[in-house]
Amino acid sequence: MKTVNVVGGGLAGAEAALYLSSHGVKVVLHDIKPKEKTPAHRSEKFAELVCSNSLKSNDYLSNACGLLKEEMRALGSFVIAAADGCRVPAGNALAVDRERFSAAITGEIRGRENIETVCGEVKKLGFGGVTIVATGPLTTPALEEEIKALTGEHLYFFDATSPIVAAESVDMEHAFFGDRYGKGSGDHINCPMDKATYEAFVAALLSAERAERKDFENAAVFEGCMPVEVMAARGIDTLRFGTLKPVGLYDPRTNRRGYACLQLRREDEDGTMYNLVGCQTNLKWGEQKRVFSMIPALKNAEFLRYGVMHRNTYIDSPKVLGMDFALKSDPDIFFAGQITGVEGYVESAASGLVAAINAIRRLEGKESVDFTRKTVTGALAHYVATAAEDFQPMNANYGVLEPLCGEHRDKAAKRRAYAERALETIDNIKKEYRL
Repeated sequence: MKTVNVVGGGLAGAEAALYLSSHGVKVVLHDIKPKEKTPAHRSEKFAELVCSNSLKSNDYLSNACGLLKEEMRALGSFVIAAADGCRVPAGNALAVDRERFSAAITGEIRGRENIETVCGEVKKLGFGGVTIVATGPLTTPALEEEIKALTGEHLYFFDATSPIVAAESVDMEHAFFGDRYGKGSGDHINCPMDKATYEAFVAALLSAERAERKDFENAAVFEGCMPVEVMAARGIDTLRFGTLKPVGLYDPRTNRRGYACLQLRREDEDGTMYNLVGCQTNLKWGEQKRVFSMIPALKNAEFLRYGVMHRNTYIDSPKVLGMDFALKSDPDIFFAGQITGVEGYVESAASGLVAAINAIRRLEGKESVDFTRKTVTGALAHYVATAAEDFQPMNANYGVLEPLCGEHRDKAAKRRAYAERALETIDNIKKEYRL
């Protein structure tokens, strides 16, 4: 039986390991857990969701990340299947109970006879044969130096997480359930603020003490995980037109909306925990409690987890990787996950899926599969391999896709056309390559 070493048990590594295993390949999965953890990890399980518990929109006809998930379902993704099985109510989003999600994937990995798990730090990549490196943006220092020797100087950005509060501690006299514009089944808790409260909240954010003395406004901060205090510094109304926008959120008791509104999203199946949507932060923990408690619905909130910030490292992929995620200098070594410059849970898992598919092709002496820019899966792979000189992390979006033929003035019809073309392309690729 042929063997592939997979380094890293996050979303990309877990996806790769399970796909390889299901196709008759023996996998040796290396991870420092459970003996050790990186600064961002808390659980001993594989596929831990470090930041949000949301895998973003599940609507494949009108959202690029939703389309990516549908493509992955068609390709047999284990990560998306686990997410579907651990879903918690969150409107149109695919949000999961993160403990059940990680436990499901960990159980699947440990239950496979042809997956051997090895706990310990990998410092060298001299396994021989095919290897998939999916160590994530928090690769240990020794392995980071090994990877640097193969790929050159690393790039980086800063990432942050949001606080989580106990559901029973939210003051529902100042909050209400509902989804924006009534779309969904009313799963979010909405915490409105009047003008005076909002302006005081923003002022408190700007004056609060941060965990690190670092000017993140001038550092490389990924826009999708921008600390809320950094966004607030861009202008008094920045949050009110972004993270805290009140549009479409009307209190059914008064039929009025707030001047600003914070949404809380369910963390677990039982609805005992909620995270502060879009409130990634680098404030000191005591300051987080003080500042967020200024929101009327959170005045007595019990904080179960505070937000943290960490540096994420990734390689300069366009210089060193092909569209199959293999090193140009050594096609037996594949990379996957955030370390390649894809950004997001789903995007990371998708890269692990592509790496695994092409690792099998490599073992069989066959050409790699090009998913093409007609699919989100392939468009992200193309972006990672061919992006411009100023390479930045990329989420799933319509901009990376190959343009449609003809004119499409109606946005909804255009996105539906993208989805139909992508899923037809995936179906054809599966048939052509017998995936």
